[in-house]
This record gives sequence, structure tokens and C-alpha cells, in this order.
Amino acid sequence: MRNRDLSLYHQLISDMFPLMHPKDAWEEYKLSEDQVKFFNEKGYLSNIKVLDNSQINKLRKELEEINDPNHPKHDLFYEFHSNESTDENTVLFHSLGHWRLTEGFHDILWNPRFVVAAAQLLGNKTVRFWHDQLFCKPAKHGGVVAWHQDYSYWTRTQPMQHLTCWVGLDEASTQNGCLYYIPGSHKWQLLDRTNLAGNMEGLNNYLSDAQKKQFEKKVAIEMPVGYGTFHHPLMVHGSYENHSEISRRAFVLNVFADDTISDSDDELLKGVPAISKGNKMEGQFFPILFDVTAVL
Repeated sequence: MRNRDLSLYHQLISDMFPLMHPKDAWEEYKLSEDQVKFFNEKGYLSNIKVLDNSQINKLRKELEEINDPNHPKHDLFYEFHSNESTDENTVLFHSLGHWRLTEGFHDILWNPRFVVAAAQLLGNKTVRFWHDQLFCKPAKHGGVVAWHQDYSYWTRTQPMQHLTCWVGLDEASTQNGCLYYIPGSHKWQLLDRTNLAGNMEGLNNYLSDAQKKQFEKKVAIEMPVGYGTFHHPLMVHGSYENHSEISRRAFVLNVFADDTISDSDDELLKGVPAISKGNKMEGQFFPILFDVTAVL
């Protein structure tokens, strides 16, 4: 009988994705040199197909189930916010840790379309899991995710060799609150963290005039359902309200290169045993997702 906490399983546990040898996955799904070059220059790479229709439908069904605060595995979440928005007129559902609850959200970690691209964008390094997230904006009154850099929340791990992948479970458009990037902002310094679901423009307090000017070049990341966008840990990004007639549901996979270490003696995720400062990030909650030594 399978354990209720799926973090104990560090491989595919369903037939949702093909079980592939790393070399075969690499040859099938590797990014082009131009795509990797674009990522390094701009700080992001978008419109990468991550899911097919059957996988999308499975994840939508699982999302509907785990949205319920009375879900029998609710205690396994690292965080669960039915509404994290600071505006009482809008809603932003946000959670971490759902990979521990359901087959689909567990197995997307080992999706070959994701892990091969992640390894390349990390500089051809072995990929370890950091944590997952769900961001859901309901139709008509979905809240914002304020401008921020992901690494401003992650300095408890070192060095900075992280990567984020955002995947839509709905079509993402400017109407329903798609992601926006500030191209080239991954070359900025680390900025102070903001309230993630608060004032959209809160980051302005920490920007130079030149950096504020760069916001004029912001790019809307509009994508079909099931497509993903990858970005650098210093990439400034955010998303506006959803005033449209359709929802904007998305999951996020955060990873880092294999030799990342803890920079804190405190727990790194709620409920996860602490990894002492200076020790390698590994174990039950930080599994290897793709080993490049099997390919290169």
C-alpha cells in the first residue's frame, strides 16, 4: 500500500508521463542553442510545451480536489492560502507542497519535457527539486502577484543557482492576469523582498531611476494552456488582476543545481526537518529530478 506522503517516492508513480532513459529524454526534448542563448541574454524563455490535454485535465481535477481545506491530506502542505490577496475585493489562491498529495502534481516533477530544459538552463547541471507552488486567480476578481525576484525569498539556500518554471492550467493572457517580465532584470542586484500578494508596485521603493525606466519594456507572457515559461532567480516578474470571464490557474516548479547548500539552521519549508547551515540540500524533500551525468 502506498504511503500517503508522496514525497517518499523519488520517481514516477503513475503512467502520466513516459518513463525514459535520461539520454533518450535529452535527445527528444533538449532546447536549441538559440533558446539557451535567449534565456542567458534576456533572463527568461517562454512558450515551451510542457503538458498535453490528458495531463492538463488530470491536474485540473486534482487541483479542484486539493483546493478544499478539508482535504484528508491537507496537513502535508507547506503553506495553504485560500486567499493570500491583501485586497478584500480580490482572490489569490496560493499553496506550496501539493507534490506530496496527488499523483499528478507529484509526477510533473519528473516530466521529461520539464527536467531536460531545466538541466540545460541551469548550465547543464544535475537538477534538484526545491519546492512547488500553485497560483490561482478566479474569473472577474483575481488578485495580483506583485513585482518581485524569486531569490529574494530564497536566500536561505546558497549559492544562487536556482530556476523557476511557470505552467498554465488555463490559457494565459493579459486579460486574465498572465505573467510579465522585465527583460534583462536578471542582471540587476538582489533587491529587497516585497509583499507577494500586496501592492503591485511595492518594488518601486527599491529601484533606481534607470531600473524604473526599464519597466517601460515589460513583456506580457501570453501562452496557450499547458505551456510553460522558465526564468532566472533574479528576473523581476509579476502579474496583474484577473478581470476576465475565465480563471487563471497555474503551477510553479522551483529547482536548483545539485550542489546547493543550506544557509540557515532554521527549517527551510514549514514542517520539513532543518538542514544545518553549510550542509547539502538533499534527502526526502529535495530529490534529484534529472542527473546530467547520465547524459554528458
